Amino acid sequence: MSNWGQKEWDPRAPRRILVCPDSFKGSLTATEAAASMARGIQQVLPQAAVELLPLADGGEGTLEVLLPALGGEKRGLWVTGPLGYPVWAEYGVAGERALLEVAQVAGLTLVPPERRDPTRTTTYGLGELLRAVCRDPIAEIWIGLGGSATVDAGAGMAQALGYRLLDEAGDPIGWGGGELARLARIEPPEQPVWLGKCIRGLCDVQNPLTGPLGAAAVFAPQKGATPQQVRQLEQALQQWARVVERDLGRTVDGIPGAGAAGGLGAGLVAFLGATLESGIHLLAQHLALAERIHRCDLVVTGEGRLDEQSSMGKVVGVVLELAMAAQKPLLILCGQATPAARADLAARPLPIGVAALCDRIPDVTEAQRQAGHHLEQMAACELKKFLA
Repeated sequence: MSNWGQKEWDPRAPRRILVCPDSFKGSLTATEAAASMARGIQQVLPQAAVELLPLADGGEGTLEVLLPALGGEKRGLWVTGPLGYPVWAEYGVAGERALLEVAQVAGLTLVPPERRDPTRTTTYGLGELLRAVCRDPIAEIWIGLGGSATVDAGAGMAQALGYRLLDEAGDPIGWGGGELARLARIEPPEQPVWLGKCIRGLCDVQNPLTGPLGAAAVFAPQKGATPQQVRQLEQALQQWARVVERDLGRTVDGIPGAGAAGGLGAGLVAFLGATLESGIHLLAQHLALAERIHRCDLVVTGEGRLDEQSSMGKVVGVVLELAMAAQKPLLILCGQATPAARADLAARPLPIGVAALCDRIPDVTEAQRQAGHHLEQMAACELKKFLA
């Protein structure tokens, strides 16, 4: 075994290492995770040039990761949160471009676990945030769609922007995904504040709006829905899609990414005429990820949970694609890793190392409590194994 930590440089050791993780949700931001990994790497390879490039896929952390690259500044205002209470939401402005995160206004982290109920939570605050952004000379608006507490297909957002969502009696429906079952008619606002703006929804998933892979079936349980509420939300989203197609002339159900953020992907298309695209691919382009991978000798990435969805529009999946294209060895450090994900990576024609904190520390609470320290130690240990 090579003595990688010695002062004399081993000619086989990687000289340039790119550290480009996603966040470890509930434990570390992408920036914190990258810093912890880098400290562990430098214990083993103190002479290596370690470049930190925290990443995001359109969910939490997109603003933190992308705004500096765009040369923008943060702003903020009070808006209506997912439970109806005021929350402080930050957004970014870079020239004539604005960057918003749904997680800032309707995020799951804004709702205590005992109050999570996507039949009631709303995206109303996103509409308020969009109203404020549209008052400025903004030409393009990017909206990161990950991490929401809602399954209302953007209905709350639309109500805040002046849409009238009415029931059979002509009365406005209330907030929350459960209310969509009562929707009978949609009346657009007379003077849309977003006209002339290019709006792009940044998705971290490709799920459709409804069906077995849709917003209710796949994501509602993660947001606190019971099996009965999942069925209720599925029927409500189907009703919403029918009314949207009839009154707004837009068929949104089968669009990839329509199910993102509890159907908000579909809502952006239906109500705002937005386009949907992969958040991580957009970030990869603006952060020159492919070029950075090409220049390095080793790529280190990771996320909180490595599973079958990691290769479907997530950070680790795109990093893997680019590393394979550049034929660069890859080390993946994560909180948890499913057997299926490990098996998939083992079959790839590329040197890939995978390690999970839960393999080293079975107590999940302990692993999360000192995630930065444990990740640093795991990075050092696994790098030694990977390079041996």
